[in-house]
Amino acid sequence: MKKFFLRGKSLGLVLLNKKLRGELDVIKQEFEEHLQAINENTSEIASNFEYVSEIEAKLDRLSERVDQIQMFLESNSGMQVARKHNFDVKRLSRKEQKVFLVIYTLEEEKGNLTYGDIAEKLGISEHLTASYITSLIEKGVPIIKRYINTKPHFRLDPDFKTLQAKENILQLSLEEFGF
Repeated sequence: MKKFFLRGKSLGLVLLNKKLRGELDVIKQEFEEHLQAINENTSEIASNFEYVSEIEAKLDRLSERVDQIQMFLESNSGMQVARKHNFDVKRLSRKEQKVFLVIYTLEEEKGNLTYGDIAEKLGISEHLTASYITSLIEKGVPIIKRYINTKPHFRLDPDFKTLQAKENILQLSLEEFGF
């Protein structure tokens, strides 16, 4: 069996090298296509976030107007506009209870809270805090979420907070959690 040498290399290695480079170029092209798709999805997510933020801001303004109308009606006509206090909250885990209590107590001193405020108090990440808040909302805890300069801020529904203080709807003990 004869081998052909090209500048000191065997022809078999040269062919293998070319084939390997070709395959690496194909992989590189696929990576570039995936990167482009990720960038397009990121842009779409960012634009959707902006759109949702605008809608939430409009809903906040609408809610404020409804509150103003309600106060106007109550003050000028003397009639009380009935408010619905039907809070159906599912049972919370221990961590969710702790997050709720942080919101409940910290809101008194800071007003609207951010993920960072809550995360700092609990010693957890903001991402984990966001997950807990989402879970609380899904379980029926009326947390009001507003965006201020595209940053989410939270507070408890004042009626729910009052009812929680009076009737302890969530069956929580401040002492048990060290508050």
